[in-house]
Amino acid sequence: MRRKFLFALSMALVLPFIVQIGAIAEDKQPRTIVSGWIPYYSVRTVMPFIQKLPTDTTAAPGVTCESNEYSSEDLALLNSSYLFTNKDLMKEVMPFWYTLKTPTLIRDDYTTGNPSWPMTDALCLMRKTGLKIIPTMTDGTAKLVLSGYLAKAETRTTIVNSIVDLVNKNGFDGIDLDFEGFAFVDGNTTWDKTAPQWVLFIKELSTQLHASQKLLSVTTPYAYNPTEKTIGYTVYAWADIATSIDRLRIMTYDYSVAKPGPIGPISWVEKTVQYAISIMPASKVFIGLPGYGRDWITTVSGTCPVSAPPGLTAGAKAATFKMNYAAAKAVIDGAIPSFDEKFSEATYSYSKVFNGLTTKGAATSCSVARTVWYQNDRSFTERTQLVGKYQLGGVALWTLGMEDLTATTALRNVALAMAPEPVVSTLTFNNLVDGHIGYGESFTINGLLTRKDGSPIIGLNVYVQMKRASESTWSVISESATDEAGKITIPINLANSAEFRLITDGTWERSDSISAQQKVAIKPKLQIIIPTNVKHGALISLSGILYPQLTGQPVQLQKLVAGKWQNMGKETSTDSIGEFTLATSEIKRGVITVRVKILIGDEATYSSPRFIVVR
Repeated sequence: MRRKFLFALSMALVLPFIVQIGAIAEDKQPRTIVSGWIPYYSVRTVMPFIQKLPTDTTAAPGVTCESNEYSSEDLALLNSSYLFTNKDLMKEVMPFWYTLKTPTLIRDDYTTGNPSWPMTDALCLMRKTGLKIIPTMTDGTAKLVLSGYLAKAETRTTIVNSIVDLVNKNGFDGIDLDFEGFAFVDGNTTWDKTAPQWVLFIKELSTQLHASQKLLSVTTPYAYNPTEKTIGYTVYAWADIATSIDRLRIMTYDYSVAKPGPIGPISWVEKTVQYAISIMPASKVFIGLPGYGRDWITTVSGTCPVSAPPGLTAGAKAATFKMNYAAAKAVIDGAIPSFDEKFSEATYSYSKVFNGLTTKGAATSCSVARTVWYQNDRSFTERTQLVGKYQLGGVALWTLGMEDLTATTALRNVALAMAPEPVVSTLTFNNLVDGHIGYGESFTINGLLTRKDGSPIIGLNVYVQMKRASESTWSVISESATDEAGKITIPINLANSAEFRLITDGTWERSDSISAQQKVAIKPKLQIIIPTNVKHGALISLSGILYPQLTGQPVQLQKLVAGKWQNMGKETSTDSIGEFTLATSEIKRGVITVRVKILIGDEATYSSPRFIVVR
């Protein structure tokens, strides 16, 4: 039998439990188990709109996201925003910004929703949190259109290429697919035909994304074990795509839509989780958490006046409200919520009476009975505890920022209670001089991976990542395991200046880690061919090449006169492969000392002095 307790009483019982968890874990960093969607229409909810940022690419020079020239007011706004205050709980976010319209057209919904704030600045601020950015793409095609696209190898590949191009062009960390048309538009009689084409599409997309070290996430409704009587949305073929995807975000909400009931009963949530982890690593699985509730009309007694709100009929579409409005709504509705332990959700019922006149002017009255269901902080606590029970990847909030402060605190306390052991990652180099290494010379990357107490972590896989000045994303250049001292040593030759960092993947017992990034600057090398003797007044011709082979760098021949170097002849510049030629002459007989100067940015590089006999 369903047991209900007054909401206030349930809060009194839950809060001491939460405080106790926090006390146990107060010295730990929370496990990064929270992810969530940021729709284009609610970016302001979680991100600061810093007004000084240019509103378009033609704006006058000023503060940009990259410039870091923020005022104290800007910094306060930035640091107090939702995404920045909760970034320690998260490792990734899903901007809900794109819609697939055709194989070659992916609609940008962000710009439409935020025309005065460039996406580049929004992404830049997101990246300052250190979170991975995995935008979500929805299906914006009509009934059966997308399944038709996937049925043809050519259009299927075109869609894959369009998605990969979008990810790479914007430097995203991957893509999240939320193609709900299969489930809710096409009809279940089409699923057997669509599923194999969906699987081929996912495998092809996975191959291309993984080749670029990008992640593939899919968001789908629930599924159960095929041996069950109710099996759920089989069109998404979890078992067949399990090895190709990196994330499965289950929409464990919208259990009750047409009729009053819980948003996502906890037993229903757990059952679909159990099936998911039976066919894929639990670390790939994320539980969907709803930051909203619903308010249904159950009965209408009497005849409502014309002054009453429209749509007051039993069975009408439920009104939706944000979780962070639930407490105020209950007060307005004159109700005291109770907590349903079976479903792990808050609920209440209330009535509103409307008095007035009919269309003919007669006095009338109606009474409208309504029922409300929503999840609260206790609901979030109990669902997030399933992450620990099954060692899942985490939870996914629809949408970030709709939950109230107590629910966010609940997430934090559970994340603290299951905090992993931290990893300290230290990167150093050998053979560098003030951060520089000569072109073509080798140096050594050294990594030290320890626990917080300084003891070494043995056998830990460490990835060395590199990013050149011309690149916006990091690439893995080496992978190795730590030795008995917790160290790795990687010899390397470098042709161009670059930044390096070390990363390690997290496990349930141990957190992921990232070292501080450090730059290695290449000291350029000059090779020159110069005559050793020439006739006075004759043309002195010399050539050379700059390493690294940079184009358009100013080149000047210099002569040593009375202990000072003076320019000699006309300046030239390096060509497309770093080569150059210089020509001058010398009238006086004797021995002259010359060198070549090349200016690279603000730094000058010189060849070694050479002697020419002028006869």
